[in-house]
Amino acid sequence: MDDLGIARALHVIAVVMWIGGVAFVTMVLLPSIRRRGGADGHALFEALESPFARQARVTTLIAGLTGLYMIWRLDIWDRFVEPAYWWMHGMVLIWLLFTMMLFVFEPWFLHAWFRRKAEAAPEATMALIGRLHMVLITLSLIVVFGAVAGAHS
Repeated sequence: MDDLGIARALHVIAVVMWIGGVAFVTMVLLPSIRRRGGADGHALFEALESPFARQARVTTLIAGLTGLYMIWRLDIWDRFVEPAYWWMHGMVLIWLLFTMMLFVFEPWFLHAWFRRKAEAAPEATMALIGRLHMVLITLSLIVVFGAVAGAHS
């Protein structure tokens, strides 16, 4: 296996771990917490989601570094000007969105903002978190679909 094979394998593993985790949080964890109800839902979400956030930081870094390496190594920068490669733009945008969320927005202000909202309106806050996660996973899956179809067709 050459360097590109290793980079591609690491990239796919990182994306599976990262987006798969987002899918679990969105489709299993959040609905379970919301069904439980109560004012402690946000605290439970924070406790259970926090270990995933650490893993997501590592896997998004690996996905970003391996993706950049493959673009550089294959010298495929020109794909970013071709509409047919929309999924490459999508991958970069999804990666950038999650990277900003995980490394900037959440630690700097989102946790505190959601905590204040949860104290005032716990169920509405969990519903908002659920909707935001649903948007993120939907966009992510569209891009994953496009990337797999685009890279293998």
